[in-house]
Amino acid sequence: MSSYNSQETAVHYFLRGFEAQGQGDAQAALDFYNLSIVAYPTPEAYTFRGWAFSVLGDYDRAMFECFQAIKLDPEFGNPYNDIGSYLIKSGRWDEALDWFERALKAKRYSSRWCPYFNLGRVYEHKCDWQKAKKYYAQALAIDQCFTAAQAGVLRMRARLN
Repeated sequence: MSSYNSQETAVHYFLRGFEAQGQGDAQAALDFYNLSIVAYPTPEAYTFRGWAFSVLGDYDRAMFECFQAIKLDPEFGNPYNDIGSYLIKSGRWDEALDWFERALKAKRYSSRWCPYFNLGRVYEHKCDWQKAKKYYAQALAIDQCFTAAQAGVLRMRARLN
């Protein structure tokens, strides 16, 4: 099988996994992401396979998948952000900071607002209202329709008054 056919097959399975993910079927998504990676490993497929493991409650495996994505493409920001998110879900807020900062530095990122928003969450958790407001506002500047960031800015304004 040629590399092009392998890539085409990988994209097909990745899109099926993404569809299953959108329907809330983490196990089916995981199965399709597995097939995608076997056909042609990509950082996107590893990152999304990590998401499927996180939905199943396996944050350690989810982070491992993100590490695999980073090995393939250190400039892809999504796995850095996802690792930070899994650390938060595991109650490891301080460890998450570095991963969100790394996500901010990544050159390739499909959801640029995510690490800003997540940094806002961390600083809100740490009761640093000023920094939290700053990061929520940066997320909102990137996506003006992001209601969670809007709510974060409003909460921080109220805390600061």
